[in-house]
Amino acid sequence: MKGFQSDLSSAVRLNIGGKKFCTTTDTLTQREPDSMLAAMFSGRHTLCQDPDKGYVFVDRDGKHFRHILNWLRDGVVPTLEESQYSELLREAEYYQLLGLIDGIHSVLNKKNEDDEFHTELTRTDIIKCIQSEKVRFRGVNLSGLDLSKLDLSYVDFSYACLKNVFFSRANLQCAKFRDVDAEGSIFHNATLRECEFTAANLRGALLAGACLQSANLQGLEMFYVYMLYLFLTILMFGINTCIVSTCLLVISTTVIY
Repeated sequence: MKGFQSDLSSAVRLNIGGKKFCTTTDTLTQREPDSMLAAMFSGRHTLCQDPDKGYVFVDRDGKHFRHILNWLRDGVVPTLEESQYSELLREAEYYQLLGLIDGIHSVLNKKNEDDEFHTELTRTDIIKCIQSEKVRFRGVNLSGLDLSKLDLSYVDFSYACLKNVFFSRANLQCAKFRDVDAEGSIFHNATLRECEFTAANLRGALLAGACLQSANLQGLEMFYVYMLYLFLTILMFGINTCIVSTCLLVISTTVIY
């Protein structure tokens, strides 16, 4: 009977952005003792509670809080879509859950390694293929490959998965990147003259020092690409080079408008 009363006294009711949860002070304080949640329910702070039902309100999105509670209970990182991991990571950072943050990063790093493992061709395969007169890698998964310094001019990469590919200093003149997923790829100092990037995903791609003269960038988020290009060019080459590079970028994109 005493144990039952003890459990009731340690029960905590939470209202996270309108979603309601019930847990215990032990769950909130033991696994992550340095977290904001542990500090809140350590007994050292006065909490603002609903006078009727005793809910403690926290002004955060409650969508992923069940995953946070399950982590605190079991220490297991949930299986989610990649975009959902980004959302959960923001919540974990807010609550200062260092173990969960490390766990999410480990899952994402493992996923990237698996993506690279499933790459359909190697750098050696690519070198052999580009000896041919007309080269097409349409719809092929080349994620994570190092294709730096290769002559890939006129190659058709349309619809390919090119996540985290290294194209640094590669010659990609007149290459086709229609509808590719090139998120996080490195085009540092690459020649991209007259390339087609129609509807390509270049989110997080590095374009500093790349020549984009007469490239077709239709369908891209131009402001995002432009600002990333501008910032990294200034950072790596200084303001004078940036002025010249920016002029080339502006000239190259006028074909869209």
